[in-house]
Amino acid sequence: MRLQGKRAVVTGGASGFGAGIVRAFVAEGARVAIVDLNGPGAAALAAELGGEALGIQVDVASPASIEAMKSGVIDAFGGVDILVNNAGIGHLPQALEDLDEAEFDRIFAVNAKSVYLTARAFVPDMKARRTGAILNIASTGGVSPRPRLTWYNASKGWMITATRAMAVELAPAGIRVNALNPVAGETPLLSTFMGEDTPEIRARFLASIPIGRFSTPQDMGAAATFLCSDEASMITGVALQVDGGRCI
Repeated sequence: MRLQGKRAVVTGGASGFGAGIVRAFVAEGARVAIVDLNGPGAAALAAELGGEALGIQVDVASPASIEAMKSGVIDAFGGVDILVNNAGIGHLPQALEDLDEAEFDRIFAVNAKSVYLTARAFVPDMKARRTGAILNIASTGGVSPRPRLTWYNASKGWMITATRAMAVELAPAGIRVNALNPVAGETPLLSTFMGEDTPEIRARFLASIPIGRFSTPQDMGAAATFLCSDEASMITGVALQVDGGRCI
C-alpha cells in the first residue's frame, strides 16, 4: 500500500495507459479522480473500482473545465497529493507540412496546454502544503522521433522539457515532477500511430523494440506508482523510458 492515504488526479484515466495507472494507484491505497473527456467511461471505471475512485468528465484543454474539475476533486478529497497528466492525442502518419492547422492546435492544446492548466489549478495548494508529486506521460517520440509523426513528437518533446523545468522550479517547494516515456501500447492511440493496424505493420513496429512487445497499462501503472510514491523521494526531473529498449 505504497500510496495509502494519497489523493490523485489522473487525466485521460478512463482507458489505456491512464486506466492502468488508475488501477495501480487504487490497488496501492490511493483515492483517485478519473478525469477524461469520455465521461461515461470514467464513471464506469470508477464504479468498478468502488468508493476510492471518482469519475469526472473534463476537457483538459479547457480552462473552465479544469477549474470545475478542481472544485469537484477538492470537495470530494479535500486536496490533491498526486497529479498525473496522461491525457494525450496523436495524428495519423503524414508529411509534416500536410497536417491541418486545426488538428495541430488541438494536439498542442491537449498534449501541452493541459499541463499548464492542471499545474495552475493544483500547484498552489501543493506549494502551500510543501508536498506533491506530478507525473507527465510523454513518449519515446519525444526522445527518438519517428518520421511522419513530427508534430506529435514535438508535443512530447515539449512535455519532457516542461517536466525538467517544472522539477527545477518546484523542488524547493517540496514538489517532485517526473515523466514516463512509453513506447506504443495496446491503447486507443495505437492505430493512430501506425496509420493502419495490420499484422505486417505490427511486426515491423515490434522489431524496433528489443524486448519484443508493446508497453502495457500494467507497465505504466507500476512505473507511475514508484515515481509517485515516497520510495522515489530523491527522484525529480527524470523522464523514464518504459519502452523495452526502444530508445537505446
